[in-house]
Amino acid sequence: MPNGDAAYIKKLNRSLIISKIVEAGMISRAELSKVTALTKATISAQVASLLEEDIIIETQQDYSNVGRKPIMLSLNETAGYALGIDLDYGQISFTLSNLLGRPVSSDKVKIHDTNYSNILSVLVKKINEYKDKCLMSRYGLIGIAISIHGLVTTDEIIHYIPRLQWHEIALKEDLEAAVKVNVYLENNANLLAFAERAYTHHKSDNLVCITLRSGIGLGILINNKLSKGHDGYAGEIGHMIVQPNGELCACGNKGCWEKYASESSFLKNLSQRKQVRNMSFKHIEEELNRKDIETHQEMENFIHYLSIGLNNVINIYNPEILIIDSELLSRYPDSIQKIKSSLSSSISHYRELLISSTGKKAYELGACALVIKHFLEITMPNLVYSESTESSLLK
Repeated sequence: MPNGDAAYIKKLNRSLIISKIVEAGMISRAELSKVTALTKATISAQVASLLEEDIIIETQQDYSNVGRKPIMLSLNETAGYALGIDLDYGQISFTLSNLLGRPVSSDKVKIHDTNYSNILSVLVKKINEYKDKCLMSRYGLIGIAISIHGLVTTDEIIHYIPRLQWHEIALKEDLEAAVKVNVYLENNANLLAFAERAYTHHKSDNLVCITLRSGIGLGILINNKLSKGHDGYAGEIGHMIVQPNGELCACGNKGCWEKYASESSFLKNLSQRKQVRNMSFKHIEEELNRKDIETHQEMENFIHYLSIGLNNVINIYNPEILIIDSELLSRYPDSIQKIKSSLSSSISHYRELLISSTGKKAYELGACALVIKHFLEITMPNLVYSESTESSLLK
């Protein structure tokens, strides 16, 4: 066998072994051999290498039977840390996770302008602070992934961020030069899809995620890979026209979906209708609970247009799972059932329609999961997140 082939097979085996250890949480060498179908000799050699690198650790499992306690293998979750960043208009959010994707530190920084140099300085300062927090671990800060609310090219150049008015920005290159850590840039909707797969839907390799916040974005995961299109711009579903000759959109077209079914458009329309400024989701929830007629009418209109777009998405992608990221819908009783009742086409097929379970941290968590994937060199990490699992080890 050529040496190149042998090295490639060794790399594949390593990836498979790490994936199964992460998936199981704790697993013995014998069981690892069974689930991977690799020989005991291969398992022994790979495990020895991973132990030497501090990627995995050995522990003795409690054992009530007579005989030697089994030695269990698990990922060394404190060997390194991943930094996920959500770069949004007016605010940058940071989440640092261990190698199992559990957050160990979080922070938010308000930004008061859109100047690139100023925001780059904020990012560099905060990243260096997180680097210092990770110095005690074997691998330190293993990487950074940043959620971008705009268009990112396949070679990770920011093509355009509408709300920041950034065009052709080499943020990845500038950050890597400044902080000396690997940086990955990804569209926020793509990271939502990655977070849902990595943290929740471990058995689904094909899912579609829609975020309804400032605009509408689409993240597409097919066979565990993000589908980005030729230039990286796939998923700008908010600019699908749902109302011919409708409202003028900033993109230049009329009747775009996000003018009718994004949370920002809903808040704008309801605020104008009720003559209330700075309307919050909490206020809307209270209005819905007290059966306010105008609020309920606006919600019905919102769901009407949302369903039109969802019907198109379902017919185009035939997803196994369709996930919606929306704080508004999470506060509206029976919102999913109301949407399903509007999806009455006999040819629209999907298995599940859900509200995102990762909520506001979805983009940062997806970013952390992406960094972990690259560091461990695995196809997809199966992680677990809930607010109760958050640690404060690095405070």
